[in-house]
Amino acid sequence: MHRAIIIDDERLARNELRKLLQDFPQIEVIEEASNAAEGIEKIDSLNPDLIFLDIQMPGKTGFDMLQELERAPHVIFTTAYDEYALKAFEVNALDYLMKPIEPKRLADALQKLQQAEEKEAAQQAGIRGLLTENDQVFVKDGERCWFVKLSDVRLFESVGNYAKVFFATNKPLILKSLNALEERLDEKTFFRANRKHIVNMRMIEKIEPYFNGGLLLELQGGEKIEVSRRQAVKFKEMMSL
Repeated sequence: MHRAIIIDDERLARNELRKLLQDFPQIEVIEEASNAAEGIEKIDSLNPDLIFLDIQMPGKTGFDMLQELERAPHVIFTTAYDEYALKAFEVNALDYLMKPIEPKRLADALQKLQQAEEKEAAQQAGIRGLLTENDQVFVKDGERCWFVKLSDVRLFESVGNYAKVFFATNKPLILKSLNALEERLDEKTFFRANRKHIVNMRMIEKIEPYFNGGLLLELQGGEKIEVSRRQAVKFKEMMSL
């Protein structure tokens, strides 16, 4: 359910839009405003997900109003003047409806709202969600492509802005820095051994002491990875060595 506010100085236009929105049960019109000042006040107090905003209003225009908002909700512009169309998109509106509003165009605009929210939800999940060893990543190397389960990845090696992904006998590059990967990978499985390497703890065959209190790990693929002294302390704690 989306909570919407209609902001338009013409009462008839507000009524008309309200009537059209009755066919869209996912939108609940919680309030109306007839000018920018009233609009700002109601947006601040009610925090709607969506506003239908007339651009041409006496006093402040819809654009002026948006500039004053702390946090902008999704915006669908409604206006009788199409010369504003281009400017509307610079303000990153969801859509732009010409008056008189056609039901089909309204339906399209609300479809865009749905898509925008799905995209946001996916990004939010991405920010929060750690990748576990059961997740798979898509990897492309020239013409070859793989979906690789993270549990099959032995090692990530930094190569500038890229990371080399070691799995089976393959070592393709992905366009991700090691720091970005480290943020997304579950540290219970993937350990940052040093500046250049993240290793899969389950793929370690041998652990040997190394220079200056560091460690040397040998992975199932035969790779030998040094754990810096600082990381060795953390590693021993995690492995309870």
